[in-house]
Amino acid sequence: MGLKEQITEDMKAAMRAKDTGKLGTIRLLTAAMKQKEVDERVELTDAHVLAIIEKMIKQRKDSISQFEAGGRQDLADIEKAELVVLAAYMPAGLSEDEIKAEVQAAVAATGAAGPQDMGKVMGVLKPKLAGRADMTAVSALVKAALSS
Repeated sequence: MGLKEQITEDMKAAMRAKDTGKLGTIRLLTAAMKQKEVDERVELTDAHVLAIIEKMIKQRKDSISQFEAGGRQDLADIEKAELVVLAAYMPAGLSEDEIKAEVQAAVAATGAAGPQDMGKVMGVLKPKLAGRADMTAVSALVKAALSS
């Protein structure tokens, strides 16, 4: 069963269980998936769905930090609950050592010599690590590897 079908099944289960928090989050996710299908006229693959989930997770993290800075813990708690539901669909993350190994391999494969080659290295890493690592952290590791 693909990720899209899994999300649909989870939505049905949440409806049956009357779990309104989870149901609302899954409905937001399915709406984003349908929007992408309509806008781009494509059938979504698991990679597309993961990209959508990743984007929604990033939005939730940004919202949480903004709400906490503004003293709105009630809204931050709602975003945290949505974050938990969305994170359940992401594949297992890589450890920092595994990410560092991938960065070193990509630097060696591209023959990158300095910071000007960061785009080449990130171009190799992004498809490999998408959904399995925080790309902001990967970018920082690449920058550190290329500047040394």
